[in-house]
Amino acid sequence: QVRLVESGGGLVQAGGSLRLSCAASGDIFSKYTVGWVRQAPGKEREFVAAITRFGARISYVDSVKGRFTVSRDNSKNTVYLQMNSLKPEDTANYYCAADLYGSIATTALEYEYWGQGTQVTVSS
Repeated sequence: QVRLVESGGGLVQAGGSLRLSCAASGDIFSKYTVGWVRQAPGKEREFVAAITRFGARISYVDSVKGRFTVSRDNSKNTVYLQMNSLKPEDTANYYCAADLYGSIATTALEYEYWGQGTQVTVSS
């Protein structure tokens, strides 16, 4: 099974940018649709973005469209989330998640494998 490790989180001022990375190991990476899901304190997990196995389909939650970009490099077993124009409401723990042979997955429940998360904090 695949193992996922996120990196790239941190503290940034509103309007700033961060790039999250999700490094995968343990299985053929191109077998998995990969998504980003975030969870803020006291709130449920929220789907953010997803990319299918070879990048043919991409989906975003409405609140990040035009600001976030998801991409993947299967040769490096890595998925990226470029986050621009960050807002305080983007503050959350961001998780990378994978769905084996899945089509585009836009809810947290559809993902079978999860990383440990990376914290993103946006100050106003």
